Amino acid sequence: MKIKNVFLDRDGTVILEKHYLSDPKEVELIPEAGSTLAAMQKQGCRLFLITNQSGIGRKYFKVEDYLAVQEKLGELLDTFQVNFTATQYCPHRPDENCLCRKPKTLMWDKLKKKFALDPKESIIIGDKEADILFGRNCGFKSSILVLTGHGLKEAEKLDLPCLTDSWMKLAPQKPNWPDIVARDIKAAWEAVRKGLMTE
Repeated sequence: MKIKNVFLDRDGTVILEKHYLSDPKEVELIPEAGSTLAAMQKQGCRLFLITNQSGIGRKYFKVEDYLAVQEKLGELLDTFQVNFTATQYCPHRPDENCLCRKPKTLMWDKLKKKFALDPKESIIIGDKEADILFGRNCGFKSSILVLTGHGLKEAEKLDLPCLTDSWMKLAPQKPNWPDIVARDIKAAWEAVRKGLMTE
């Protein structure tokens, strides 16, 4: 096992993208996300959820609303016996220039220190360029872009090659390109198992 830590974006990666989600009643898992996270855990991976939540800083919703959404997510994942090792969130607006908003690395720095994490044993799966750059900035083994949530628009913006299978490795690398692009979280995990753990 070369990948021990899986960092996950929340909205558009684990749950369906809802614009500034604040109502726990609207929380829905991405199809097969629960079973995929369970498979990651079964392989011995620790799961870390890291999410930008600027809706708090913009005063669209309160911290209590974010926590209620998280509680609902936890309930949905209980069905699959999935637990995150830890969760970190950034509540700030982009213009606040904080150190915790992805792609900056404060969320990683805190978790790395607390859990003695090795970036070369870590990957990130997300639906935005910020997730990819976060992985780059942290020195992760791999950054994976999923095409759920904002992923399709991000892939177009980054001028990525068209996906012709469930996942593909990208080469040559560009600084803001992912290492792998995948249809969804399930395909991303398939890519990890076949493309990374065998290296």
